[in-house]
Amino acid sequence: MIKKLFIIIIVILIGACTMNNLEASKNVTIKMVTNKGTIELELYQEKAPVTVENFIKYANDGFYNGTVFHRVINNFMIQGGGFTIEGSHKTDTYDQIQNEADNMLSNEIGTIAMAKTNNPHSATSQFFINVGDNKFLDHKDKKRGWGYCVFGKVTNGMDVVNIIKAVPTQVNPKTGMQDWPVEDIIIESVEVVK
Repeated sequence: MIKKLFIIIIVILIGACTMNNLEASKNVTIKMVTNKGTIELELYQEKAPVTVENFIKYANDGFYNGTVFHRVINNFMIQGGGFTIEGSHKTDTYDQIQNEADNMLSNEIGTIAMAKTNNPHSATSQFFINVGDNKFLDHKDKKRGWGYCVFGKVTNGMDVVNIIKAVPTQVNPKTGMQDWPVEDIIIESVEVVK
């Protein structure tokens, strides 16, 4: 009887491990190379399928290559994916996507989320990495602005994120945008690894 119970427990544990591996395999790994170092991200395809597909499309098109982190606020977030080194806004974006912020993921340190305007479904290419616990950005309800969709997290290179979050910023003399890094923080490439 004890031997049968032991075998049943082993089978259940193996099944649980297999399910966890299958779940993990549905996630997407991204390698983002910047002039400050490499950031690796895990994107949650199950939790934010529209958002992850959108990000992958931009990555595969090379859209992010040569863009900059254009908005850096220490203890809040670093934002990129929409401006060139010269300060030009990249407007050749795909259509706006459905906001998936109601996926129960939280804007915690090290997570990546989509940037948007006041329109809840206005996200295109821009994203930000949280460098503070920004739970106030989470989805509350669909009547109060939806919140910001978390769709992944940094798995390696948080040291690079921390370097970026601490760079001096200025008002960009060409665009008038605040919190623009004094030194260009360039996204050299974004690659889907798996």
